[in-house]
Amino acid sequence: MNKMGLEEYKGVFVFAQQVDNTLNGVAFELLGKGKELAKDLNTEVTAVLIGSDVKGLADQLAEYGADKVIVVDDPELKNYRTEPYAHALASVINEFKPEVMLVGATAIGRDLGPTVSARVATGLTADCTVLEIGDFPINPVGNQEQKHNQLLMTRPAFGGNTIATIACPDNRPQMATVRPGVMQKIAPIKGAKAEVIEFNPGFTPNNRYVEIMDIVKEVKNTANIMDAKILVSGGRGVGSKENFKLLEDLAEVLGGTVSCSRAVVENGWLPVDLQVGQTGKTVRPQIYFAIGISGAIQHVAGMEDSDLIIAINKDEDAPIFDVADYGLVGDLNKIVPALTKALKEEMAAK
Repeated sequence: MNKMGLEEYKGVFVFAQQVDNTLNGVAFELLGKGKELAKDLNTEVTAVLIGSDVKGLADQLAEYGADKVIVVDDPELKNYRTEPYAHALASVINEFKPEVMLVGATAIGRDLGPTVSARVATGLTADCTVLEIGDFPINPVGNQEQKHNQLLMTRPAFGGNTIATIACPDNRPQMATVRPGVMQKIAPIKGAKAEVIEFNPGFTPNNRYVEIMDIVKEVKNTANIMDAKILVSGGRGVGSKENFKLLEDLAEVLGGTVSCSRAVVENGWLPVDLQVGQTGKTVRPQIYFAIGISGAIQHVAGMEDSDLIIAINKDEDAPIFDVADYGLVGDLNKIVPALTKALKEEMAAK
């Protein structure tokens, strides 16, 4: 891409992931962030909807902030496969030239995003936690030109021990994947309509079009911790799989859900679906109990936006106390059962 062509690229585009004609929540979260970025760039936000017989989802995208919806609808796109989807999204980018392209860091997005960025010869910043419009370099450097209105993409780096802000000043679109739960969707605007543009680049199956023999849907009976209002989260300090019973009892009284830190999953005490943090899920409950969790930066990144954080840890220097609203220093084996008992009595009294 020559430098001259950069100004042709306009608009903030969001990949609106759908499976079985149901939109993934991250599509609405990205539209919420896309709207903010588009406002700063004085442009519009466009959702890119790829699938088969999916036109009916356009109104939902409009309600969550899309000004336009580009629909690529073709029988070849019924189920997600890398090749036809990458062809669809790369063709949209080449045709409509967005300045910014956002993709959710779901299983599908982590496959699609890098494939497409390579195909349209641009960069991609993965797993971003903050996106904003600003100058790059952020601070002027000697005789280097400082460019304005750049997408500044922030993500944890080096295992979460530092935060890197990355830009893509010389290529377009500026692409990022964003993990679900990080951005906030807007309150839906009932009855909103978007301009719908139908676009089909044509699909000719080749040897990269894999054939799907069978789709097995996993039945999950674990609660989705991203939807929970109250989370009782345990770390290595809980001590054993059996000891999580204490946390389950507390969660039950509160009508909450148990979650955990990475160490708990690595020890095989709880499934990865319940993990909060940089390599787990980002959660925003009203109340987050951090029990026996030291509070490494990777864990904090996944829960720091909780409304109220209550930490219980025997180590008074544990970093979790830096983010907690309330901290209890002591033995969780004594504190948690006592708390559960007190709450039960409180409920019974009511």
